[in-house]
Amino acid sequence: MSEASAWLTRLFEGHRLTPTQRRIAQCLIRRPDEAPFLSSVELAGLAGVSQPSVTRFAVALGFDGYPALRRRLRESLRDGRAAAGPDDAGPPANVYQRAVLAEIGHLRQLAAALADTARIEEAGRLLAASRPLPVLGLRAAAAEAGGFAYFAAKVHPDVRLLTEGGSVLADRIEAAADAGASALLCFALPRHPREAAEALAVARGAGLRVVTVADSAVAPVAGPGDLLLSAGVGTGLSFDTACAPALLGRAVLEAMCDALPDAQSRLERFDTRAAERGLFLG
Repeated sequence: MSEASAWLTRLFEGHRLTPTQRRIAQCLIRRPDEAPFLSSVELAGLAGVSQPSVTRFAVALGFDGYPALRRRLRESLRDGRAAAGPDDAGPPANVYQRAVLAEIGHLRQLAAALADTARIEEAGRLLAASRPLPVLGLRAAAAEAGGFAYFAAKVHPDVRLLTEGGSVLADRIEAAADAGASALLCFALPRHPREAAEALAVARGAGLRVVTVADSAVAPVAGPGDLLLSAGVGTGLSFDTACAPALLGRAVLEAMCDALPDAQSRLERFDTRAAERGLFLG
């Protein structure tokens, strides 16, 4: 990868870009020498987006408009050519490798954060004690919530998966509270749905302690009394990659199992029934 491509990659990292804006960013990274001389119309055509999308992209990066971004690209190209050395190999050359390495970085950060187990063990105790246990995940976070709920149901007597928004969602949260729930687990991933924040407000109003697995320690859905656990998401592809939050969810599940005295016996009963019914091929 050239110095110009590396600089472009660093410029885009840390910004919350929409899928359309990421397509524009990837188009620029693939054309680092050509990028500083493209008009907004030309860039829009290459990326397959509208010209206003290019303008919004530049503003999302903190520039007044596309002309200001293009001037900065030209400066970086000039400076990069002057500074680059013959042995400057740079990071991997394609977008897929960069996405994988970014996720590895997030997993390393998560591993370091889990050196202190106090918060995740507290989360496990809170979730283990809740009867029933509502698990919330809307839109992009529905997959993580569904995976957690699937496995949690093998060790917890009453798991209630909540992945559909609308007015019925508030009803289901309140019904869980009325049935004895004391906590709710929420998976919150970008772009954070307004409905998720509204649902968590209902949960807090019903007296539930909210445990949230999110992409950031300052996730917009978090409340001051919540137990928030965070792991970064990858933004190098058109759509977010959430390997670290998914693994964090499994770690929370492990902590919940540790806090459930009958978790192992439940698992053994499930395995026995699964074998009797021939559920699995292996």
